[in-house]
Amino acid sequence: MASSQLLLSLAAAVPAALLSGVLTWAIRPMLIRIALAKPNARSSHRVPTPQGGGIAVVAATLIAAVAVIAFAGAAEIKIPVAVFVATLFIATVGFADDVNSIPVVPRLLLQGLAVAAVIFATPENLRIVPACPLWLERGLLLLAGLWFVNLVNFMDGLDLMTVAEIVPVTGALVLLGWLAELPAPVTIIAAALFGAMLGFAPFNRPVAKIFLGDVGSLPIGLLAGWCLLQLAWHQQVAAALLLPLYYLADATVTLFRRMARREPFWAAHRTHFYQRATDNGFSVSGVVREVFALNVLLATLAIGAAMTSSTAIAVLLFVIGGLATALLMRRFSRRQR
Repeated sequence: MASSQLLLSLAAAVPAALLSGVLTWAIRPMLIRIALAKPNARSSHRVPTPQGGGIAVVAATLIAAVAVIAFAGAAEIKIPVAVFVATLFIATVGFADDVNSIPVVPRLLLQGLAVAAVIFATPENLRIVPACPLWLERGLLLLAGLWFVNLVNFMDGLDLMTVAEIVPVTGALVLLGWLAELPAPVTIIAAALFGAMLGFAPFNRPVAKIFLGDVGSLPIGLLAGWCLLQLAWHQQVAAALLLPLYYLADATVTLFRRMARREPFWAAHRTHFYQRATDNGFSVSGVVREVFALNVLLATLAIGAAMTSSTAIAVLLFVIGGLATALLMRRFSRRQR
């Protein structure tokens, strides 16, 4: 089974990487004309840069995943239609927002519709807390999913930042799939997203030639969130929280700080910890390297938490990940000498 998962994952990741790179190169001239992001006071870039590279990443991910699942020939490996349709829908919403900004409320409602389609299409026997009423658990997951999709978008504010987050997360998910902790379709989708992000990376490294845009960050958040939710549904809650812990902590703490200061928390800003790091003297490459290193550590801890049968050890690994995340955020918030 492990060797089969390995072959399927490679069959998804390699074509996705190649297709993502080719598509990113091909669509960049078009995006320069219709989706150019101009620098402003809240931007991290200094020259007009096309956004919308997520079209290539999402297309490569879905095409590679569908192809591998369709040709796998195993009855238990089914295409998660609701997930793919919701991904295409939220990508369309994101692209519309990239080209011509959509007001906050309609945008959140459309995003919520995509998240709801993914959550409520899931069989009722998949539960995180069986003692909790189903309607309450699914309602909380809807809110959590909507937040996760948006925080991936919020954190996509620096060259290569989303690559530094999603590559370790999806890489760990693939490894957990090989270890039989995840179903085959989830492992294949994670592998395809892993490859697609690697194919996009050369175009997004500092100084970026193209950005993901909302058309990329929103569906990437949806797909990654669905994969992590599958991990939680298989009773690996500590691992599901550890993998995206830096993104969760940075975005959530920043949100609460802005709300406490009565700032318009829905508006664009430059107060995330990774953004404050660049204002405090860190280079873009330095920030990305440190976030990537932390995410590799979190991925290692998550795999350990998933493989242990001891709840105490899983909790200890989560605490270690939380401390490492807090230390990096504190480091980012202090000015470099």
